[in-house]
Amino acid sequence: MSFRKLRALVLGHDEPPEDIYASLTSSGVPVAVVDCRTCANPCEQGHAEYPRRFSIDMDSQMLGTVKPFRRQILISTGKSDWDREITDTHGSLAAMISQTQPPKVPDAPPPISIAMDEKFTPPVPGVFSSADSTRLSILNGSHATVCNDDLETVLVLPDFTMVVGVPPTLDGARELWRTALDSQLPRMGSTQERSSFQTWILPYSCVIMLCSHKRRDNRCAIAAPKLEHAFIESLHRKGWTADTQLEHVIEPPLEQFSGTAEEKALYIEDELKALPSAKKALILRNSHMGGHKYAGNCIIYTPQGSSVWYGRVTTHEVESIVTKTILDGLVLPPLLRGGLDLSRPGCSTLNDW
Repeated sequence: MSFRKLRALVLGHDEPPEDIYASLTSSGVPVAVVDCRTCANPCEQGHAEYPRRFSIDMDSQMLGTVKPFRRQILISTGKSDWDREITDTHGSLAAMISQTQPPKVPDAPPPISIAMDEKFTPPVPGVFSSADSTRLSILNGSHATVCNDDLETVLVLPDFTMVVGVPPTLDGARELWRTALDSQLPRMGSTQERSSFQTWILPYSCVIMLCSHKRRDNRCAIAAPKLEHAFIESLHRKGWTADTQLEHVIEPPLEQFSGTAEEKALYIEDELKALPSAKKALILRNSHMGGHKYAGNCIIYTPQGSSVWYGRVTTHEVESIVTKTILDGLVLPPLLRGGLDLSRPGCSTLNDW
């Protein structure tokens, strides 16, 4: 299938594909104008195919199908499938965090485009800033805890941190909210309050999340393991390491940093800037994140704080995602559902600071 036909198929016909590219570019989103499928159709490279009855929505436009949020968390479970509603699971940390949430505050309205000299940049649906919402997105993850089995390890994104030692109790959820999740906190959480938890910067160059929630939709459970295998193989060919479980970091946690808040912020920034050179990816399966009709669903987080949400991903597109998005820091518009802090004016890629 040609690139032009693929764009027309994926983006629909309500808006010309060229306008999508122009909107993303004018909004400061670095994009790649390449075919997402790097192999021939039909393919003879041995990709793991989805079943013939794997039917997804190929007609409606995906861009704009992501809800704004301030933070997203992945709670350690060591599983790849969960109850249909994870916040209804009795005694789970997801349920406790949900119960301790403050009253919902309406998200900020989309920015108003003001014409100046007849030139303006309209907002792109689904592409938002972390400042646009106070919402917390709660997900379960397939990673096992790196501490006592009775305590959880929580990944906090886009902060790019792992919080270790969180008990699945109301008190644990309240402390986690106060020290790491409150929408009023800076990206790396509280720099003042003491916590009984320990926090580390995630020691990875990127985090790849794959929806595998079978009890919500079996298509996600089918897609996730095939995509995981394809990502691992593609990354290995590029000289990267790909983990499916967390490393237990040895360095002192951020709570033991003895400098001022300003010194701590500079230290964290330096640590984050050093991560891409490690060439290490963390691949996790996660609970329902919306849009299962677009399976396979994939989110990619970077140390810079961006997240790219892709849909309709098959093993045929993985090589292009690895090369163009993970390595080159460019967004593939035909697969894009939306994302967090993708607009980076003055930067040529998502990997720039």
